Amino acid sequence: MANHKSAEKRARQTKVRTERNRFYKTRIKNLTKAVRVAVEAGDKDAALAALKDVNKNLHSYATKGILKKNTASRRVSRLTQLVNSIAA
Repeated sequence: MANHKSAEKRARQTKVRTERNRFYKTRIKNLTKAVRVAVEAGDKDAALAALKDVNKNLHSYATKGILKKNTASRRVSRLTQLVNSIAA
């Protein structure tokens, strides 16, 4: 348990940040899963719609500092390749 005022504040901040990070990590996983499920089903229209949503959200998270810019770009790029493989 925290014994100093500053340590108590750090504990409170960590708790808030942990909850916030959990929300974003879950959101990213769900968005990614929607694209993968649509690709597995072979539904190109649904996959494109989900990809558009992923692109918007991941780059938004990169702007907010939740993800690094290159990480967001890499994830979107890999999902785009996956969606494009449907037509091939």
